[in-house]
Amino acid sequence: MNISHDWLRALVPHSLSPAELRDLITERVATVEELVALRSDLAPIVVARVVEAARHPDSDHLWVTRVDAGGPELIDVVCGAPNVVAGRLYPFAPSGTTMPGGLKLDRRKIRGAWSNGMLCSARELGLGQNHDGILELDVAVAPGTRFLDAVAAGDTRLVIDVLPNRPDLLSHLGMARELSAATGLPMQLPEIPGRAATVPAPVVAQREGKAGPLSVRVTDTALAPRYMGVVIRGVRVAPSPDWLVARLQGVGGRSINNVVDATNYVLHELGQPIHAFDLAKLEGGAVVVRPARAGETLVTLDGVTRTLDERITVIADATSAHAVAGVMGGRDSEVTEGTTDVFVEVAIFDPRRTRTARRALGLSTDASYRFERTIDPELPPIALRRVVEIITALAGGTVDAAPADLGGRAAPPAPVVLRVGQLRRLLGEPVPASEVVKVLSAIGFAAAMRPGTEMLAGDEELTVAPPTWRGDVVAEIDLVEEVARLVGYDRFPDELRSARPSAVPIPREWTLAASLRDALVAAGLYEVRPMPFVRGAEHGYVRVLNPLAENEAYLRRDLLDTLARRAEYNLTRMQGDVRLFEIGNAFAPGAGSLPAEEMRVAALVMGARRPPHFTESKPPAYDEWDAKGIAEDIARMAYPGERLELVPGTAAGELWRIEAGGAPRGTVRRVALDAPVWASPAFGVELSLGTVSSAPVALPGTHGYADAAAQAARATTEYRPVPTTPATEFDLALLVPDDVPAGAVEALLRRESGDLLESLALFDEYRGKGVDPGVRSLAWRLTLRHPERTLRDKEVEGRRAKLLKTLEHELGIRQRST
Repeated sequence: MNISHDWLRALVPHSLSPAELRDLITERVATVEELVALRSDLAPIVVARVVEAARHPDSDHLWVTRVDAGGPELIDVVCGAPNVVAGRLYPFAPSGTTMPGGLKLDRRKIRGAWSNGMLCSARELGLGQNHDGILELDVAVAPGTRFLDAVAAGDTRLVIDVLPNRPDLLSHLGMARELSAATGLPMQLPEIPGRAATVPAPVVAQREGKAGPLSVRVTDTALAPRYMGVVIRGVRVAPSPDWLVARLQGVGGRSINNVVDATNYVLHELGQPIHAFDLAKLEGGAVVVRPARAGETLVTLDGVTRTLDERITVIADATSAHAVAGVMGGRDSEVTEGTTDVFVEVAIFDPRRTRTARRALGLSTDASYRFERTIDPELPPIALRRVVEIITALAGGTVDAAPADLGGRAAPPAPVVLRVGQLRRLLGEPVPASEVVKVLSAIGFAAAMRPGTEMLAGDEELTVAPPTWRGDVVAEIDLVEEVARLVGYDRFPDELRSARPSAVPIPREWTLAASLRDALVAAGLYEVRPMPFVRGAEHGYVRVLNPLAENEAYLRRDLLDTLARRAEYNLTRMQGDVRLFEIGNAFAPGAGSLPAEEMRVAALVMGARRPPHFTESKPPAYDEWDAKGIAEDIARMAYPGERLELVPGTAAGELWRIEAGGAPRGTVRRVALDAPVWASPAFGVELSLGTVSSAPVALPGTHGYADAAAQAARATTEYRPVPTTPATEFDLALLVPDDVPAGAVEALLRRESGDLLESLALFDEYRGKGVDPGVRSLAWRLTLRHPERTLRDKEVEGRRAKLLKTLEHELGIRQRST
């Protein structure tokens, strides 16, 4: 969906920049995928200040100027404008710039003086017709600033990803509603220049009515639940004014003529597709909405002759079809320069039949896109009045009698009950009933307290009536989603709460890590989350096949090695008080292709035990007994209920060995650092929290694998490098006897294709005309790829010929010729 920033600002006058508007819409409404500056041709233009200006010695109308364009030196520019003044700011195009009109500027000599660019007028920039002088800028920016950053020159297109459940956003009106609610600014449709005709009240009927001289009929209201039409006489078809052309260009459209442009304008402004017919080309004084006849043809506006069938709804006159309903009009009744009277259709067509017609004809239009996603049932009379006003203001003409309105108004959406207590339980945060009413009312919902629930503070119930354009809101959970986005997702907590509905057990490792993290943070330590890569060595370390950096190409064996590097980083920056911990994995060579992985917790402390205080000259430093205390606290949490012992260490640097249940679990040791002489000693603690298995774990109540070997075999994953050479695809349509299974054909194809075959897929089966009885047509798609080079056409064709020859020789299968 394309939205014009200027057009949207005309509906809701705001001061947001395109980038600010993008962020607001993405946060509250829908994702803005792209901002497109429509005057990107002005990107090379900068703001420059004229520092010196003097008359050209050899000309009575030229000026020799020196300008500051933000560079280190002033630039010489010859200017022919009479209004150049030293000290003022002007748009400047340096040499090498291609101007909007296609002219490329070069450094050249003019009457003996060098000119290195051009000070630009409004017409030269495509911003108006004034060419009498250069464009003086009243902006507070530094020389060298991009012109587009300093001046609002040109529109910006917002490309928005509108999801299928929000068809109300497929218009500037829909986005304006959301913007008005978010900013609190009023919303109104922009005034149309010119004198518009008034539109009489429509005449409502069920299936047949009159619109001026035309008899309008809908054969089945299921085809068009609402169909409106009006005749306008005496129009003058001509080119559209600049403002209308700019509006359509802002959303990626193009101008055709003032009448057709008016219908497209309303399509993008209100979201209601509209079609105008040349009244003189409708025969029999009738307009009929009916199913197409089998074999009926129609030349659509794109010049293609299309064959229709009964699944397609058409707009016809007394004799033939003139438009595919909801998709595209016909060429025989299009509005041209010779048109003087028009019939304007505003309708709602059945979404399913619109989709069927669009797919059958291979057409996709702005109209079909909206009809397939449903239209607000109350929008047609608003859109009809708007398009008549625009057509008569731009092309003149008068309305011939009251419009026809067949089908009439639809039933309003059913109200939905919203329980404030349920809203709180689902969102995790309380939202007062008064705020719920306020935010929903801002986007068109009618919300009121249910009688008898006013006194239930926090558990009130609201009756909410959705507006007609929000047909997607049918249940309480839909309202919960609306409230969540309107009050702002950033208002809700981003952490996992203690109680949440789930049938999946929380892993012990996760809860243990969370508890250890809380305890170590409470003890004054800081958590780090470094990458697990180290310098390592050939033996005892696991090498990464595709390392991020060759100087750290190995997986670490212990966490204290990583924490030591972080401590050294702090010491090089004169920070000697270090209190770090990490919960992560360590790796060792495994028996198979995967390393043995173990989850651990590690802490490193050195320097002052606590921040300095006026009551002591110097805080005490960490020693080995502090490290032992940290180790005991961690071990109690990691191994509850088991007998803990800290026995003297035997390895170099090891102070104590931590044992739980008689088994070694970790160490307390002095950490060797590359440290300055003033640094305090560093002490480290590292404990194992359990091994990390690469095999799937059978949950209680499920069937596990037969044995560990089978389980490990099932868990092995084969990784392949991403291909760097292009693939070649071709299809084989084969006539296969009914008694030959498709599996036999596929096995032969795989065998004969060899190692170049990357994939093989059966994608079609056909029986019928052109295929003999007892035979079916099967089509396979083969993808071939060589791992080191591009396949040659001769190789592929040779492989294809070999396959066909073998199929005929071994299975009696031939290629289908048609």
